[in-house]
Amino acid sequence: MRLLPPGLSARRVMPVPLHRLAGYRTWGRSTSARRVSPGLLLVLDRLVDAPAQVVSDSGQVLARNAMAEALFGAPALPGRAGNAIWRMFVDRGSRRLIPEDLRPVLMASHVADLRATHARRPHDEEVNALIRDLLEASDEFRELWERHDVAVMRNCTKTILHPEVGPLALASEVLLDSTGEQSLVLYTAQPGTNTAEKLELLRVLGREKFAEPWEVR
Repeated sequence: MRLLPPGLSARRVMPVPLHRLAGYRTWGRSTSARRVSPGLLLVLDRLVDAPAQVVSDSGQVLARNAMAEALFGAPALPGRAGNAIWRMFVDRGSRRLIPEDLRPVLMASHVADLRATHARRPHDEEVNALIRDLLEASDEFRELWERHDVAVMRNCTKTILHPEVGPLALASEVLLDSTGEQSLVLYTAQPGTNTAEKLELLRVLGREKFAEPWEVR
């Protein structure tokens, strides 16, 4: 039995069906949802004081509010440029947002979560293409993928190193849609903390920096 990476608790582990492990063919959804869930979008549109984004279970960022654009430095982007897992392993510039000592845990969590997605939808072309591309592009991803760890990322705390306001200690809360294929991730800070003050500053900086509205959806 493999031990899960630090930061992944046993209660979040999703077992892979035994018939999948034995190599028998199974059927899952052929394609993941590409449109943003109307319910999640409704919530996202009402969040103005905290960063929030809608993410697919394959790591694709589908929509961001203005605060999330300011936090991550860009709106939701199409293709690999907008996939959080791809950017974590292939775009080393993206890693500068995460403290170096926390990167191994986050990378392992992303891979275990992607394995859970693949177990649910083994014939999803988008998921399989992402896995193939990551296996080809990243030795780090390949090593973690071969561990066969399976877990689902849920609520957690993380530190983001913002280039303008500095470190932000944030709690991430996850709201799933009815299919489980999309989630709204909300980033919050404890009231009265240095991070809360920085988020308010980021909100002001974001309005100034993104004076011309960007297309998010």
